Amino acid sequence: MRLSLATRIFIGYAVVLITFGAVSLFSVTELHRNQIEIRLVSEGYLGLSQIALAMENLQKNQTNETKRLGEEETVGGRKWLIQLSRRYFFEGIGQKLDAGQAATLSMLEFAPQSEKQFIGELGHRFAELKGAYDDHHEVAESAWTMLEQPNPDSDLAGERIELLSRSESALASSIQRIQGMLQARILDRVREAQARERRTGVAIIALSVVAIVVGLLATGIAARALRPVATLIDGVSRIGRGDYSAQVGIRGDDEIAVLARAFDAMARSLREREAQLAEKQAELLGAERLAAVGRVSAQVAHEVRNPLSSIGLNVEMLGDQIAAARFDDPEGAREAGELLAAITAEVDRITGITDEYLALARLPSPSLRRENLVAVLESVLGFSSEELARSRVTVIREFPPAGVDAVFDENQMRQVVLNLLRNAREAMPDGGTVRLRLLTTAAGIELHISDDGPGLAPETRARLFEPFFTTKQGGTGLGLSLSRQIIQAHGGRLEAAPSIGPGTTFVLTLPRP
Repeated sequence: MRLSLATRIFIGYAVVLITFGAVSLFSVTELHRNQIEIRLVSEGYLGLSQIALAMENLQKNQTNETKRLGEEETVGGRKWLIQLSRRYFFEGIGQKLDAGQAATLSMLEFAPQSEKQFIGELGHRFAELKGAYDDHHEVAESAWTMLEQPNPDSDLAGERIELLSRSESALASSIQRIQGMLQARILDRVREAQARERRTGVAIIALSVVAIVVGLLATGIAARALRPVATLIDGVSRIGRGDYSAQVGIRGDDEIAVLARAFDAMARSLREREAQLAEKQAELLGAERLAAVGRVSAQVAHEVRNPLSSIGLNVEMLGDQIAAARFDDPEGAREAGELLAAITAEVDRITGITDEYLALARLPSPSLRRENLVAVLESVLGFSSEELARSRVTVIREFPPAGVDAVFDENQMRQVVLNLLRNAREAMPDGGTVRLRLLTTAAGIELHISDDGPGLAPETRARLFEPFFTTKQGGTGLGLSLSRQIIQAHGGRLEAAPSIGPGTTFVLTLPRP
């Protein structure tokens, strides 16, 4: 089975990594062993050697004290020497023996397996020595008790001192044997560590040379496999300069060859797209003309607004005149009133349309203040309650009891919520339920407004916030576009949440204060 280019390069560099990893692992292992050896010698054997040396010095001093005790003729002098020995000698020896046994136990925790037998033997020697000192203490107390008397039997006292001296000599010999064992072991460990260091150095050098050779081989193989990349880069540069006729023509069946064929296909596609761009340019010019029409519409709406106000005022005055006038024909009076009502309704409708155009063209900057959003929502719902009730719409509130503070322009926020409530009501001509849910999330403060209407078709959802797009009879298509602009000016978002089945949910998100 032929391996892919990526697999071959990966295998090559994996071998390099494994080789260098083996060198590193070997070095770390040897370093760890050396650290254990150093710790074994420095913290273990040297410490025990110092303990044994201190015990040896204490024992030598005590031997000298015993010699002086046998030569001392006065009772006071003998008592003073005995008091010193009782106070300092056995207490000091006991501390050193305890320290030696504790040191051997501590060494067993980190010492290699090959050393544990020797360390155990050391611990056994210290235990035996402690038992010997316990026996020696009885011999010493027997001799000291006799020597503390004013007139001890000289022969018996000489025998007790002789027995005490032999016991001290035996203890000194035991201490010297332990010291000799430690010194010999330290020399052996040092020699072995030096030999291992030499072997480790040679092995690391040899393994490093092997790793370098393997790395060079892997680099050469990778460079040969990636040589066609230069040709591919040249082709990309030509494409970057606008030469879409570039064709690299690399043959083979590895990934670079496949990429080269894909590049050639891309170059052909770019040539085709170049022709399509010319068509899109014409469409863009049409869109710019449409934008210009929008700006002209806003200007026209501004110019129409004032005459509409005059017309509306004159119609109201004319209605008052007609209401006060007398008609010979009641039917004529009724028709005149209906005509004036129709004119008033159309003037109001056109005024509303011009207001929406002007609002979209001249959206004011929001006056941001920290307010209780729940209070504003309750106010809007109270204002819309009669209209919603007439449409048989039930409102479900899901607000936090303590309220939620947010930073917003109250008037603009009321406008957005009223627009969303109106859309929800109009989506349910036969009545239904509107659910308002307010919650605080990681994204910010979210207001979900849901209805039970038929929902949105995918093509409608895609264009929902486009200016002048509407699915309602007589709508201007500016309400949602204006609402989104208002929320974006607040630093938030207004989106139609994806839904499965009937119903529509709009999610209004404001940043946290």
